[in-house]
Order: sequence, then structure tokens, then C-alpha cells
Amino acid sequence: MASEAEVGTGLRIRPGRPADLGVVVKIERASFPTPWSERGFRGVLERPDAVLLVAELEGRVVGYAVVWFIAEEGELADLAVDPGQRRRGIGHRLLEAVLERAASRGADRLYLQVRVSNVAARRLYAEAGFRAMGRRRAYYRRPREDALVLVLEIPRRTPVAGDREIR
Repeated sequence: MASEAEVGTGLRIRPGRPADLGVVVKIERASFPTPWSERGFRGVLERPDAVLLVAELEGRVVGYAVVWFIAEEGELADLAVDPGQRRRGIGHRLLEAVLERAASRGADRLYLQVRVSNVAARRLYAEAGFRAMGRRRAYYRRPREDALVLVLEIPRRTPVAGDREIR
């Protein structure tokens, strides 16, 4: 059983690969009532405007995030952590990596939809500075539920000598 302590330096966030998709889909199915398919995740890997990031702990994928970009905007399309690894800061670290990626791509804002009932996710996004900008009635089909539309304005950042590019 995982402890509720924060994960230490053993957590690594990296770009996802085709070999990760089996575990990503398993986490997706354990996390959402209407999960994405492996084909859907594979499509993300093939899109030049999309990124799949995975959180790896001790060599094992324990979470992931999907984000895509259009012009100066990004959308966090999916983020989940293995149920046995939750409440350890992995979601926070994934979200930080997504925000770094968005800033490096020149995004001015990042959007997402979240179930009204998903209190843990709403707390994560509020702590990161997301604010509600709308509600989509009956957005989710199973179970039928509204989605909150959240947005985060991403401050422009001036590159500093020695900054590394995030790909």
C-alpha cells in the first residue's frame, strides 16, 4: 500500500511512448467512467500539437497527462494517477510539467473541463490558479453530469540564460 507521503526525487515526468499505453489505459479505466481507448492515446502520440506526459516512479508508470495546443492556447484533455498512488503529489507534479510545457510553447492560457463532483481534481486545479469560466450542462454522459470549464492565464516568461528547452 502506498503511503500518503509526498513522492521524493524518485518521480520522473517524461514524454509518453507507445510502450506506456497499456499501463496508461489501465489507469484511465480505473479513473473514469467513460475512459479513452488505447487507440485514442495512440492518436495523441501521433499528433504534432499534442503531448502525452507520464509520471514514472521507480521505473513504473503511475500517472499521465494529455495536453494539446492550438495557437496561443492549450487544453488539458486528460490527467490521472494510479488509484494506489494518489495523494502523494504526483498529480501536482504532472500539472506543473503541463504548465511548463504550455509556457515553452508560448501558450497564454490553458483550459480544461472537470466533473462538478470531482472534488479532488477541482482542488488540484484551484491550487494551481485555475478559475471557473463556465459550465457545460450534461457534458458527461455516464453518469450524466455537468462539467466546469476552467482556465488559467499563463504569465509570459522571459527566457533566462541557461534555460533549457522543454520538448
